[in-house]
Formats: sequence, structure tokens, C-alpha cells
Amino acid sequence: MNKFLTNLGMSTEKWQISDVYGLDPDVLAIVPRPVLALIMLFPCSDKYEEYKNVQEEEITKKGQTVPSNLYFVKQYVHNACGTIALIHSVANNLDRIKLGDGHLKQFLDDSIAKTPEERGDLLQNSLGIINTHKELAQEGQTAAPQPTDPVAYHFVAFVHKDGNLFELDGRKSFPINHGSTTPDTLLEDAVKIVKQYIERDPDTLQFTLVSLAAADS
Repeated sequence: MNKFLTNLGMSTEKWQISDVYGLDPDVLAIVPRPVLALIMLFPCSDKYEEYKNVQEEEITKKGQTVPSNLYFVKQYVHNACGTIALIHSVANNLDRIKLGDGHLKQFLDDSIAKTPEERGDLLQNSLGIINTHKELAQEGQTAAPQPTDPVAYHFVAFVHKDGNLFELDGRKSFPINHGSTTPDTLLEDAVKIVKQYIERDPDTLQFTLVSLAAADS
């Protein structure tokens, strides 16, 4: 992920992706601070799909507060959830992260005034980002997924915006407001939501967390 961001034009000297090795307070305490975003990889199971539908229906009925400056992009590109999670993490922290010239800065400049749906359409045609993703996927130790392969796992990002914790999942219809948080408590508050994901799908332990946080000196 750090190489991907670097290739897209973001310096990882100050901010970088770091592993989060557990959910216990003593383990979270060693995560470099400040944390700008938490990214979760989890099984894309039937239970996830069922809860996603129920959650969206409830929010549609009750409503929620979503600030206009929260950057959200719909996912239309197959197997691009990791890329979108990184975009969500960076785009909602541009007050802290300074992007150099590159494909990511160009995409965000071009899409900042668009709707989430228009951003998703634009990403489909952003060959610089798509090709960078493909090149790095081919460097992995396992075979890169084909465009038509079924999705077994999914990435989502958690960010702070205007005093609230937001879950950003490009496969959902809108961001999910999980209530109050602060820049200092983002990690711990996001982990509470992660634990709810695990409780809803207790038969699997295949959850992975990484943070976009200060570079560990």
C-alpha cells in the first residue's frame, strides 16, 4: 500500500500505512500517532450483505448527518475496494497530507466537485490509478485477481470528519455516520465498529487492519 501511494504521487516520509496487530488497548497503544484513518479488510460474506441492506434501509428512513466536505466515491470498478479505501483515507485528510504531482492528485482535483457517483465513473477511466494498481498486484506473491473473479474480501475505511466517525464503503449507497469521535480517539472508536463486524460474523477470523498514520520514527 505504501508503494502504491508513493507511485501515485504521495510521499510516505511523514504519513504511511502501518499494520495494526490487535484490538486490545495495549496493542493499539503502539500504533504510531496521530492516526488519520483505519482501513479494514474483511470477508465479503452473506452476513455482511444482509446487514448492509438492513443498515442502509434504517438510515434511509431515519436520516443521518453527513458534512458536505466528506469525500466519498462509489465503487464501480471490480476488485478496486482497496484502492478506494486508500483514496477515502487520503482525500479526507488533505489538510494534513500534501500530495505531489501524480495520478492521485490529478484524480482528486478532477473529482472534488463531483458527486460520489460521478467520482466512481471518473475512477473507471483513470488509467493512471488503474494501471498502477495492476502493476503492483502483479508483483504480489499470489496471482492477481481477474476482473471477473468473485469478490471474497472487501476493504472499508474509517475517518474523522467534523467531530464524527465515518465508515466509507464504496459498495454502500452512502457514508455511514457512527457518531462522535476526535482525531485523538479515531483509532479506538473505529475499533469498536470493527468489533461489531467480528461479532456479526464470528465464524471467521479473517479480519485485517492497517492505519494511515504518522510515519514510525
